[in-house]
Amino acid sequence: MSRGGQAKDRSDGPERKCIATGEVQPKNGLIRFVVGPESQIVPDVLEKLPGRGIWVSADREALDKAVAKKLFARAAKAPVTVPADLVAQVETQLVARVTGLLALARKSGDAVAGYERVKDWLGKDEADVLIQASDGSGRGKSKLSTPYGGKFIGWLTADELGLAFGRETVIHAALGTGGLGKRVVEEAARLKGLRA
Repeated sequence: MSRGGQAKDRSDGPERKCIATGEVQPKNGLIRFVVGPESQIVPDVLEKLPGRGIWVSADREALDKAVAKKLFARAAKAPVTVPADLVAQVETQLVARVTGLLALARKSGDAVAGYERVKDWLGKDEADVLIQASDGSGRGKSKLSTPYGGKFIGWLTADELGLAFGRETVIHAALGTGGLGKRVVEEAARLKGLRA
C-alpha cells in the first residue's frame, strides 16, 4: 500500500526516482551511479558497487541535464566531480553489457548470427528477438522481419555485434525464446535511450 491507500503495481520490479526528470519508474529503465572514493561520480551499470545509488533515466537528455544542472551533487548531498566523458562511459559500459549477454546466449545456443541461420530461426518460430546492425545495408535488413509478438534491436553496430559472436562483423542475429532474451532486451533498451 502507498500513502494514499492504493496498491502499487510493481510487476516491473522495484522502482527508483530519476534525479533529472523526477519521475518514479522501474529501475530497469534507469542507470545507477555512485560516489567513488575520491568524490567522483561513477556509473554502475551492473548495480553492484557499494554506496547509495543515484538514479538517472537511461536517456541522453536526462543525463546531460543531470550533469549541466549539477544534480549529482544535490542528490549526493556533497560536492562531487563529474567526469567530462560520463555519457561516453555509460554508453561503453552498456555496450559491453549487451555484447557480453549476447555472447553468453550464443554459447548456450540461444542466439545465432548470419542471414541464413536467422532466416531459418524466424521461419521455424524459434526466434523471439531480431537483432540487426544499425550500419548494415537497408536492403538486406528489409528481407527479415521481427517475429510476431517479438522484439527488435537495431542500434548496435556491426562491429559491436561481431564482438558478441566472435566475428569481425555481424549484420543479422536472433535470440531464442528462452534464456537471456529478456535481459538482453532490457539492457539494449537502456542503450537505445543513449543513442536515440
